[in-house]
Amino acid sequence: MRIFVTGASGWIGSALVPELLDAGHQVVGLARSDASAVALTAAGAEVVRGTVDDLDVLGRTAAASDGVVHLAFKHDLAFTGDYQGAAAADRRVVDTLGDALADTDRPLVIASGVAGLKPGHVATERDMPRVDGSPTSIRSATAMAALALASRGVRSSVVRLAPTCHGEGDNGFMATLVAIARAKGVSGYIGDGTNRWPAAHRLDAARLFRLAVEKAPAGTVLHGAAEEGVPIRDVAEVIGRHLDVPVTSVAPDAAAEHFTWLAGFLGLDTPVSSTLTRELLDWQPTHPGLLEDLDKGHYFHTSPTTR
Repeated sequence: MRIFVTGASGWIGSALVPELLDAGHQVVGLARSDASAVALTAAGAEVVRGTVDDLDVLGRTAAASDGVVHLAFKHDLAFTGDYQGAAAADRRVVDTLGDALADTDRPLVIASGVAGLKPGHVATERDMPRVDGSPTSIRSATAMAALALASRGVRSSVVRLAPTCHGEGDNGFMATLVAIARAKGVSGYIGDGTNRWPAAHRLDAARLFRLAVEKAPAGTVLHGAAEEGVPIRDVAEVIGRHLDVPVTSVAPDAAAEHFTWLAGFLGLDTPVSSTLTRELLDWQPTHPGLLEDLDKGHYFHTSPTTR
C-alpha cells in the first residue's frame, strides 16, 4: 500500500514510518520543515511539503494514496492556551481527508485520546465520549465524525491513545513530570495518587497504527493502551528514586501552582481496556511498561524544558 502519514516526523509518526516500510508499504510523509523532510527522506519515505493548514495539499495527497494515517495535531497551539483552535484545525483536516477518500473503501486512521471516557471506571472500545460543545470535546466530535465516514465508503478507524506513549526521546507528559520534580526538588502526585493512567510504549503504538491501516474494519474504535492503568503515585516514586528527591502529595487546590498546565491531566483517573483491540487485530504489546521504562533511566539524562 501507498500510505500517506501526517505527523510522520513526530513522536509516534517517526516510529510508524519504519514500521510501515518494514512491512513492505510505501510511505508518503507530510513535512512542514526542512528538518522533517530530511529525516523522512533518510528513513526511506517520500516527502510532501506542507502543514495541516494546507488542505488542498492534504486532499490531493490522500486521493493519490491507498490509505491515510492522520497523526498531526497542533500541540504547540493547544499547550499555549488555544486548544479549541487546535481541535478546530484538526476537524478541518479530517473532513478534508474524508472527502478525498469517500467511496473508495480505503482506510483512514486517526489518532484520538482516552481521557474523560469513563472517569474512575475501566473504559472499553464500546464507550463513547461525551460531546457537549465544550472546547475540549471538539476533538471527541472529530473522532465521531471520522467513524461516521464509514457510511460514506471510507474504511475509517480511530486509535484512542493512552495519555502517555512513552519511550526514549519522549518529551511529553512523563518528561515534563520529571522536569517539574527536578525543578521543585520533590516528586509530586495529586491527592493520594491512586488515580490511574493507561500507558503504551511508542513502538507498540506504532504497530497498532500499522495494523489498523492494514485491516481494521470500517467504523472501528481501537485502544492504544498496553497497560490498563498505572497509579500516578507509583510513577512519582520511580521519579523520586532516580532524582533522589522526596516523594510527596500535592493538595488538589495547590496542583495548578505546582504542576502548571500538567495539573489538569495529572489528576485524571482514566483506566481503559484494550481487550477488544487485541482480539480484533492480534495486537500484542511487547515493549517495556511505563514503570520499567522509567527505571531504564533515559528520562533522567537531560532536563527537558517544561511547557
